[in-house]
Amino acid sequence: METRRPSEDRFADLPDFAWEPSYAEIPDGDGGTLRMAYVEAGPADGPVVLLLHGEPTWSFLYRHVIRVLAAAGLRAVAPDLVGFGRSDQPTTPADHSYARHVEWTRALVLDHLDLRDVTVVGQDWGGLIGLRLVAEHPDRFARVVAANTGLPTGDLDMPEVWWMFRNAVANAETLDVGRLVAAGCVRGLDDAARAAYDAPFPDEASKVGPRVMPTLVPTRPDDPAAAANRAAWVVLTRWTKPFLTAFSDGDPITGAMAPILRRLVPGAGGLEHPVVANAGHFLQEDAGEELGRIVADFVRG
Repeated sequence: METRRPSEDRFADLPDFAWEPSYAEIPDGDGGTLRMAYVEAGPADGPVVLLLHGEPTWSFLYRHVIRVLAAAGLRAVAPDLVGFGRSDQPTTPADHSYARHVEWTRALVLDHLDLRDVTVVGQDWGGLIGLRLVAEHPDRFARVVAANTGLPTGDLDMPEVWWMFRNAVANAETLDVGRLVAAGCVRGLDDAARAAYDAPFPDEASKVGPRVMPTLVPTRPDDPAAAANRAAWVVLTRWTKPFLTAFSDGDPITGAMAPILRRLVPGAGGLEHPVVANAGHFLQEDAGEELGRIVADFVRG
């Protein structure tokens, strides 16, 4: 597998993101290894909160959440998915698959970091991957926070706005990552933050991850990931550990998933599920501190 490695110079002077990265070598599924990056904050012996980002962001997205969790005495762990942030970037679209992203993340958090009793927070692709991990390794997870995400099987069509996003990514001659993130925020995104989202991607050749991820979302019943996601739903519909939905009020892409998750996952019963007001798809940007407090209260409660 051919890969690129982002230059550390691209990540100088990140606003509100002073944590030093750590790295792990994981199997790439093709006979070699990949380097995945992650940051940690908070006490090493604190309850673990795993923060999984999505498309086209990286762990920088969780900077305000991390600060709140660490101050609450929790151990926040925020990886960069393969192809994003400081993690290695496979250069061939075919090297990316839903199954590989699940396995790469599993290898990092369950094998290398050996995390247990985990509260997973998943947004966007962070939920598509995180919910699979929960379903396939339920003994390693204590709680779930689903935030603007879902687990599609391809049996139902995606919203029209999602198809517009997918087509825009596919057809853009130059993929403006910072602009995509800004478009998913309600409260705006300043120039320094936009530059941070652009940092891993100095040229078009580095953007294979952001380009390919929308094509990996199951959109038909015979999608390669459909059967595994259906199997995950079987487990989730029996999941009795706490399961919180923390969706924003301004995300047309995933908003319809919140009531479905609350209805189908037993662990969601009896909980007060917050709605984060005045926030878009990237609620970590619009209301990161609020989301951090929601997660901290959920874990400590």
